[in-house]
Amino acid sequence: MRLTRFTDVALRVLMRLAVATGDEDPPTTREVAATMQVPYTHAAKVVARLQHLGLVDARRGRGGGLTLTGAGRSASVGALVRQLEGPGEVVECEGATPCPLRSACRLRSALRAAEEAFYASLDPIAVTDLVSSPTGPLLIGISGSRPAPD
Repeated sequence: MRLTRFTDVALRVLMRLAVATGDEDPPTTREVAATMQVPYTHAAKVVARLQHLGLVDARRGRGGGLTLTGAGRSASVGALVRQLEGPGEVVECEGATPCPLRSACRLRSALRAAEEAFYASLDPIAVTDLVSSPTGPLLIGISGSRPAPD
């Protein structure tokens, strides 16, 4: 199974926000995009979705920035990935050219079970678990150099 780029960026944004401290100004979307090395426009779409899900608080203007909410800190990575990836199957059995095996295929159910096992292995992991050492200190180090505002 392969995650979409959107889900990958969302998880990295949440990880960056999980290491933000109260000692610093909250990072902006542009700063997080630069730290995570993703295009600003893509990061902005991700932040909007995370805000809609109640995981991120985004404030504009002077003193604004991004903060992780309590729900964002404790969110299950498995639940997040399920939500961000949306419904779908690992393989397309019913597409434009339906698979001739679809009525008696064992592969489809095996892949569905494998996909659920993948999500289940991520379920007990919270966003804050993703930033334990060595990841957290690395994130703090690379986010220390902030780009100049545009």
